[in-house]
Amino acid sequence: MVSKKLMGVWAFLDFCLLAAGIVALVLSIVWRKTDVMMNMVLSNADLTAGTVLGIVLLITFALSIGAIVQPNHVTIGLVILNWALIADALGIVVIGTFVWFFTLRERANFHDLWLQASDQTRITLQDKLSCCGYFSSLDKAVIGGTHCASVEFVQSLNLTQEANFCVSPITKFADTTLNNIFTTVYGFMAVVICLFLASLCVIKKRQEAERFKKIDAKRGGRGFV
Repeated sequence: MVSKKLMGVWAFLDFCLLAAGIVALVLSIVWRKTDVMMNMVLSNADLTAGTVLGIVLLITFALSIGAIVQPNHVTIGLVILNWALIADALGIVVIGTFVWFFTLRERANFHDLWLQASDQTRITLQDKLSCCGYFSSLDKAVIGGTHCASVEFVQSLNLTQEANFCVSPITKFADTTLNNIFTTVYGFMAVVICLFLASLCVIKKRQEAERFKKIDAKRGGRGFV
């Protein structure tokens, strides 16, 4: 018989899996809103990956419910659940590592995005962050908006003061956001691994209980002394 303590741990971890799926799905949807900073930091591909991860985790949770309610002698559902958890773990590693790898060259990566952005997007960022240009006022600064309103003002900026330019505020926001994202994603890995191990324990205990039940039946139901 599987102990209540083990089942309590399993249920808690399964609830954590549900929470992880909800968090991944909800944030991926919420962050699709029009926000010039967030839209620069997270591409549609990133958000789609988060949505897929959330849906997969929720599907795994649904699978876990079907697996755990099976009779003791039916463990195939838990076996399938563990294979699903292995697939989840691989997806989490890929997504988390991709986000982490992007943070290693943030200044250069976001410079490329700055160059690819439209003039209107750069003006919006300049006004929002009170900066002109990326690495300097000569680095694709767009004249317009409220902050970089004139050529004279842009040219007057001290090129040695990085605070006047957009590289610092952009990478600071991106660094905080991306670090939180890949830390959270790797946190999902802890839930998946622990639930995998708990499911193995449940399978083992159910198999033991079924084996002892069969032995007991052969002994005429007298049990062990």
